[in-house]
Formats: sequence, C-alpha cells, structure tokens
Amino acid sequence: MMMNQAEMMARHGLKEWMNETNKVMKELSYSIQKISAGELVEDEQIVAYIESLQNEKGSWNSVGQEHLFNSKTEELPYYAFDAYIRGIVRWMNELGMMTMMCCDGHGERHAYVEMDGFLNDRQMHVLNLAIPSDSAVRIRFRKNRRRHTVLFDYSQTERKALLDIAEMLFKMSNDERYIQMLETERFKHRLLDWLEVPGESGREQKVRRRLTSSLRKLTDEQQIDEAGNLLATVRHGEGPTILLSAHMDTVERIKRGRVIHQEGTILTSSEGILGADDRAGIASVLEILERLPMTHFTGTIKVAFTVEEEIGLCGARGINQEFIRDVDAAIVLDRRGTRDIVTGCRGMFDFCEKSYGELFERAGRLVGMDDWKATRNGGSSDAKIFAEFGIPSVNLSIGYRDEHTDFEEVDYCATFETVVLVETVLSHRLIQQNS
Repeated sequence: MMMNQAEMMARHGLKEWMNETNKVMKELSYSIQKISAGELVEDEQIVAYIESLQNEKGSWNSVGQEHLFNSKTEELPYYAFDAYIRGIVRWMNELGMMTMMCCDGHGERHAYVEMDGFLNDRQMHVLNLAIPSDSAVRIRFRKNRRRHTVLFDYSQTERKALLDIAEMLFKMSNDERYIQMLETERFKHRLLDWLEVPGESGREQKVRRRLTSSLRKLTDEQQIDEAGNLLATVRHGEGPTILLSAHMDTVERIKRGRVIHQEGTILTSSEGILGADDRAGIASVLEILERLPMTHFTGTIKVAFTVEEEIGLCGARGINQEFIRDVDAAIVLDRRGTRDIVTGCRGMFDFCEKSYGELFERAGRLVGMDDWKATRNGGSSDAKIFAEFGIPSVNLSIGYRDEHTDFEEVDYCATFETVVLVETVLSHRLIQQNS
C-alpha cells in the first residue's frame, strides 16, 4: 500500500504543518512539505534536512536535555531528537507512554527510549505489535526500580527500520481500529501455523508435543491424563475457575503438500480438509492465554486440549475428574459459523442455565458485536460431556464452515472476534465463582 504524506511525515515524528501546535515543529513541518511540493520524498532527504537545521540553529541542539522536560505536562523538543528515534518517541507519548530520554544508537548500538515510569502489559503489547513481522529490529524491555527502558536492537545497516516502527505507532495513535487490525493479522499467522500441524483422531502426539511447549510459557502447570488429554492451569488471583477447551484431533489426516489459499479473510485448502475444526479453537485458546495478563480477570484458568473428539468425544469422556472437580464454568471453542453461543444439544439437552448463555450475549454488546445469540440447537460436542459432569458449559462459534469436507473454510477475522468475546467475558468478570 502506497504511503501518503501524513505517514511520510509521521515516520520522522512530524504532523502535517496545519496540525502542529508547537511553533518550531510547525515551521519545520511546513518547510519539509514546501520542499516536497506535495510529493513523497526519501527518508534520507528528510533526515538530512532536519539535521542541517539542527546544526544551523543552536537553540535546536538540545540533544540529551529532554529529561529536563516533563512529558506529562510539557511538549517535548522533538525537533532536537535523534533522527531515527524521534517518530517512535512522539507517537509513544501520543499513545500515553510518557518518556524521559532517547537515543537512536547512531548506527553503532541499540536505540533506546527511557520511560517516565513503568509500562503496563497492554502498552508493551502495543509496542510489540508495532514491530513489523519482517522487521530487522527486535524489541526488549528492561526494568529497574523506577522505570522501564525500551531497547530496539538492530544491525548497523538497519537503522532505517526504526522509521517503520514510528509509522506503525502513528497509525495506532491515529485510529484505534488499526491496533485490532494488526492483532487480527498476527492471529492469522498463528492460525496458519496450527493448520499445518497434522493429527487425526488417535494420532494427536505431534499436536500435543507442540502444545506442551507453548503451554510451558503460558501456564503454571501442565499434565497429560490417562486418556491422552493435555491439561494445564494458570492461576491469576482469587476468583472463579474457568475451563477453556478445544480438541486436538482432526476428522482425517491433513494432506501433505496441500496449499492454503486466502481470499479476503477466508482460508481454504487446495486439497482435503482445511483442519480448522478444531485448529481454530487451539489457536484461540493460546491467544486468550497470551492476552490474559492484559485483562482484569482474577481467578484460575484451566485448559483442556482433548483427544478423539471426532470419534465419539472420547477424550472429554475420559478426562481426569480431579482436574475438573473445582471448575465453575466451561467455554468450548468448537462451533461452526460466526455468532452462535451453543447452550444445548438439538433443543433436548441443556448445557447450562439460560443466564450463562446470556452473559456471552452481554459481552458481545460490550464490544459492539450485538449479533452473538444463544441457541439450544447445537450439536454434540465436548461441551455436552462437560455439562453431563455438572459444569455449566457453552460452545462458541469459531469461524469455520463445511467442516469434515474438502470445502471447509475458516474466516480468521471471525475466529479472532471469538477471542475478543471470551477476553471480554474474562476481563469484565462476568462469570462468578460457585459457592
């Protein structure tokens, strides 16, 4: 996608001149826009022009003195900052991440931004999102007793990649929806990775090994029960115990050498099943666990990745009873479509009280997804087994269609919206602990 002039300026920490309030920044922006005559110019030209003005105007040369300014109450002297870090610092401040000092590393060492205090989990998540997936820059966070320092590692020839990060942060500060777009795109790559992992019913070993590796980073405890289910626990303070579940098996083996095609937000397979039933559920559970520290949830999350769901719900039936003994509610991620909250099997067997399904509808409304609706007319799934064990359960749509066929597809955007729904339920603490 071609860059526009606002984005070109933003890479260097500048707004278009009519949007600048600081006199020096307004003059600087106006000069650059006048020189460019409305055309896009090379980054190196802008850097050289600003550096020539810094050398010409002694009053601009306050490099290293930014710590004398209070970023919470005063506008920082962005015009004096190092060329390749200026944009990053400005848009970090615009996003509420207040800074004290910065350096772009001058092509000889890492760049850094010293914060005025500590970053929270959400802010660190946003900064990680701002690093393009193909970037030569790697981000690190260093913490002492008073503040965080954000470090940007790059090779000597890759300093310009810092400008790409500035552009991403500008887009985030300019439109909050851009953050969710980036999150959705990154989630797509997680889903694509899992769609390549084979594991039909009874042969889930490879899936389980890979999941075990992921869960070691995201949970406190992991175990494999006698049925072969992979179970995990993460404790997050006092509160309810909630089970998240998806199944590890596919109905048949994923074809070797197949190609996954994308049209819009829809993924399909060139041959055989896609495997989104239930790789979409697996990817979603991992995403929810990764995002958990950014929520207000307090309580315990238990995870059950079950085996042999496709041949009779065998894994769920044989799950370790001690593991689920204290579970207050279950959320299964294995329903076709995009907006179903399944609370029963074919209208004849209820998985939960009506109120449990309704709280997911409420969560949908909280995030502008009013069309999530509870239905008792679902099929058989692990949710039915958990309900038979006395656990209030729902099975949520996870974005796939035409499962078990060569025409299977998944809308990865819809899958990610299910992640957002569950995250909202957790963050708003809508599920209560049973007495």
